Amino acid sequence: MRRELLVTSDIAETAAGVFLHERPRSMVLAGGRTPRALYARLATEEYDWGAVHVFFSDERCVPPDHPDSNFRMARETLLSKVTARVHRMHGETCDAAGYEEELRAVFGEDLPTFDMAFLGMGVDGHTASLFAGDPALEETSRLVARVARPDHHRLTLTLPALSASKLVVFLISGAEKREPLRRLLAGGDLPAVRVAARRVLIIADTAAAPTHGGYREGRAGANVRGK
Repeated sequence: MRRELLVTSDIAETAAGVFLHERPRSMVLAGGRTPRALYARLATEEYDWGAVHVFFSDERCVPPDHPDSNFRMARETLLSKVTARVHRMHGETCDAAGYEEELRAVFGEDLPTFDMAFLGMGVDGHTASLFAGDPALEETSRLVARVARPDHHRLTLTLPALSASKLVVFLISGAEKREPLRRLLAGGDLPAVRVAARRVLIIADTAAAPTHGGYREGRAGANVRGK
C-alpha cells in the first residue's frame, strides 16, 4: 500500500483532477461537509457517467429525503445531474445484508474492487461509520455492517470492503483535523489508518496540513509527500 499526501488550497478542484486522471468506473461516495464541493464540481464534467456504478461508504438509517441522509446530499450536488448507476444504501430499512447482496450482484462473490473510494475522517479518527471500539471495526467477513450511534443507527462498508479498493482518497479539511491527520500519516491507532487499500491518497487543505516540511511541489500547485 502506498500512502500519499496532497496539500492544496482547493480540495474540490484537486480531487476532481485525480478523478479525471483515474477515470473510475466504480466509485464510493462519502458523506459529510467536505465532499459537497467536490460532488458539485464533478457534476459539471462531461464524463461517461452512464458507465459508472456509484456506491456509498455509509448511511444514516433515515429516509432518503431526510436532512441527515448522505444520499440526499449526493443527489442534490451530483447524482440528480448525471446518469450514473446509483446503488444507494437504503437507510429507511437499514438493511446491511441487502446492501451486501447488491455489492455481490455487481462484483460477484469476490471482494468489491472499487476503482475509487472517497472517504472522510472525523476528529476522532473514524472513517465511513467505523468508530473506535465498535464491533463493526473488527468485522473480517461481512462487507456491510449496522452500527448503533447516539444520533441515528447507520450502515457502513467494513474494512474488508474498503481495503479492496484500488484507490482510496481521503478528503480532510479544517484545523481541527490537523492532529488526526498527523496520526493518520504516522500510522497511529485510528480507524482510518486501518483502511489498507492498494493505494491511499490523502487530500488535505492548508488548515489541516502538518505545519512542518517534507513536501515537494506536485501537480496543480499541490504539495505531495509519499509514505
